[in-house]
Amino acid sequence: MKNNGLSKFYGLDDIIIEKASNAESLCKKAFTGIDETAEYNQCKVVKAFQDNNVSETHFIATTGYGYGDRGREVLDSVYAQIFGSEDAMVRQSMASGTVANTLMIFSNLRPGDEILFASGMPYDTLLDAVGIRDGSPGSMKEYGISHRIVDLDDNGEMNIDAVIKAISSKTKMIFIQRSRGYAWRRPVMVEDIRKAVTEIKKVRRDIIVAVDNCYGEFVEREEPGDAGSDILAGSLIKNPGGGLCASGGYICGRKDLIENCASRLYSPGLSKEVGASVSDKRLLFQGLFMAPHTVAESLKGAVFASALFSAEGYETSPAVDDKRGDIIQLVKFNSKKELTDFCESIQKASPVDSMARPVPWDMPGYEDKVIMAAGTFVQGASIEFSADAPVRKPYIAYMQGGLVYHQVKLGLLIALQSIRNNGII
Repeated sequence: MKNNGLSKFYGLDDIIIEKASNAESLCKKAFTGIDETAEYNQCKVVKAFQDNNVSETHFIATTGYGYGDRGREVLDSVYAQIFGSEDAMVRQSMASGTVANTLMIFSNLRPGDEILFASGMPYDTLLDAVGIRDGSPGSMKEYGISHRIVDLDDNGEMNIDAVIKAISSKTKMIFIQRSRGYAWRRPVMVEDIRKAVTEIKKVRRDIIVAVDNCYGEFVEREEPGDAGSDILAGSLIKNPGGGLCASGGYICGRKDLIENCASRLYSPGLSKEVGASVSDKRLLFQGLFMAPHTVAESLKGAVFASALFSAEGYETSPAVDDKRGDIIQLVKFNSKKELTDFCESIQKASPVDSMARPVPWDMPGYEDKVIMAAGTFVQGASIEFSADAPVRKPYIAYMQGGLVYHQVKLGLLIALQSIRNNGII
């Protein structure tokens, strides 16, 4: 034990290190499956790079209008191929997954149209955009776009029968959120999307099936586009950025739907022909190249967290051997103190701002005070090791990311020792 970095540099007790060893022994089967998926997805990514003849010349920045930005065009083609779509639009100006999803929705709906949320209440930061919470200017509600929410079934899964029954003559788009958001439910798997698309298209082929793909990229071998979704969106500071992208988002889908997105982002008539890449595009390409490996590291950390804390009697989701559709791991604590200890420990284990102490605050777009631990190289990059939680009962920590498995392991062990030192377990 003396030569173990966990004890040498961080003074972790032998019993904590022993618990880590026991937890890792429970993770072996899951780790093997994660590695196999990562290898498959890495091959898929490399093949897309090769098929599109990615060259160093595609990394250079452009200025002004951005006419003839070949790198931008190639990056779009690479994304389209990887995500099983006709076309794509990858832009640094999409500041978050919420921005990409809002653009995807607004671009393809018109006043009088209706959007159905098929996976229950959408993520907190979309509530203002949709108009579920009144008061934000420019919401869909303000533009005459209505919405309805189809609740999950008793098992926390999409209720496809209820979605089909909810379709009306006004319904133009059905929206599926892959990740759980701040909800204790399993993520939507690609196979779930395939089943939903099949049934929806039997009723109305013209309905747009849109997917919020945040946190789900490269977790499975297929993406929503492979399962028949019409359009999907996500963030570059989550999975597909591989921890290297400083900002941005992507939308992949049918060519006509992507044309609508480009027309709204820029201008009708200009579409994807403009949009300068004013900074080097190398990290956009390189981050995508790294993404399958980085997602695998994140998933291993999530599996380890489930094994470690379930052994201490905490409820976790997913369980160690559950199928995973996103990189998020939930741990349900018994008190506010345990929750804040956990988040503070994640911050302490971070390479950046480890000296900071996260405190609950009124974060824009959220209903409750939120505590966020994120000592990340890129602000808000949840592909990096981070954890956040609304400070409300039940006290659930939503852990995500991890560029390096061993750093995730370190943070979790520091958290466990902190909770033990406080006499809680």
